[in-house]
Amino acid sequence: MTAPHADPRTARTRAKLGRALLEECAERPLAEVSVAALVRRAGVGRATFYLHYADLEALGVDVCAEIVREAVDALHAWRGTVDPETPPPALLSFFDRLASHAGLYRELLSVGGRGPLGHLLHEELRARSRTERALVGAPEPDLVASAVAATFAGVLADWLHGLIQATPTQIAQRIWRLLINLHRTPLP
Repeated sequence: MTAPHADPRTARTRAKLGRALLEECAERPLAEVSVAALVRRAGVGRATFYLHYADLEALGVDVCAEIVREAVDALHAWRGTVDPETPPPALLSFFDRLASHAGLYRELLSVGGRGPLGHLLHEELRARSRTERALVGAPEPDLVASAVAATFAGVLADWLHGLIQATPTQIAQRIWRLLINLHRTPLP
């Protein structure tokens, strides 16, 4: 849920707050969750919450950052010859797992890939794609990395919001083909 911290108490407190947020969001939208209800569920004080997070959105982004990292890892999980018809198993499993907290992700990842989670997803995916393209000497690492990040974040968000009708397996296959084609597009 959160990056490892030097102080194990900090990590435990953030984990409690994260679990409490997921439980609250399973019952109501993030916009209807109060800090009072969250800290009561987490068993921590209100001041403790504000010591770690500016607001509930910041906690939500921290909790959902795990999915961002899973998405980035899933997109880069393949090795060897790329089969455009068969996405990496990690990508398939990523889309399968989204359903359990889709409401929270929809609130933080707005249509088109915007929102605080969209920004984080774009930033991390762009950096990873750019690094990998540069390492193998592929042309236009900045351009392709931006296109990959924008495409993935936008399609993911639009699918979560119901603008793209597909099962998790279908969307994984479709986005995989899109991204493969972006990488294969001849550039001057």
